[in-house]
Amino acid sequence: MSQYIRSYKKGAIYFFTLVSYNRRKILCENDFLQAFKKIIKQVQQQHPFEIIAWVQLPDHLHCIWKMPTDDANYSMRWSQIKRLTTQACPQYHLPIDELNRSKIKRNERGIWQRRFYEHEIKDEADFIRHMDYLHYNPVKHGLVKMVVHWPYSSFHRYVKQGSYAQDWGGSSMNFSENFPDGLE
Repeated sequence: MSQYIRSYKKGAIYFFTLVSYNRRKILCENDFLQAFKKIIKQVQQQHPFEIIAWVQLPDHLHCIWKMPTDDANYSMRWSQIKRLTTQACPQYHLPIDELNRSKIKRNERGIWQRRFYEHEIKDEADFIRHMDYLHYNPVKHGLVKMVVHWPYSSFHRYVKQGSYAQDWGGSSMNFSENFPDGLE
């Protein structure tokens, strides 16, 4: 297994990708969403971070966070969010016979993939590229024809602020050359 070195820079802005276990399409279920939102707010109160952007798809999510100036421990935050969500959503636990010994030992229940992808945003161009990629993702995956039609996205907030036009993001956009393999 290759050794991945994460970036931990206090006060930095990070892009994240999290995936459900075996790409299970559970992340946009209403009861899951309600529990997930509540837990994120709970973790934010204990360990602050700013959510800059977010898109939630049935089997994965992308988001951009700004960490506090004196803290870079996003791994602990994600660990808490995933653990608490797993506890709050037993209806999505897989039967024990569908889990391997490693998952059982770690008290995982088949909601989340163990790892997540992280990228430290380097500059304004990198930020814009990741914002666009994040918001365009539902179109990329064929869930909607226009970004504005996907309800689980910070895109709507940015339209209200005037950062994006409501009709931004038609199906002809191509982000694949700008992102590493395995981002999804």
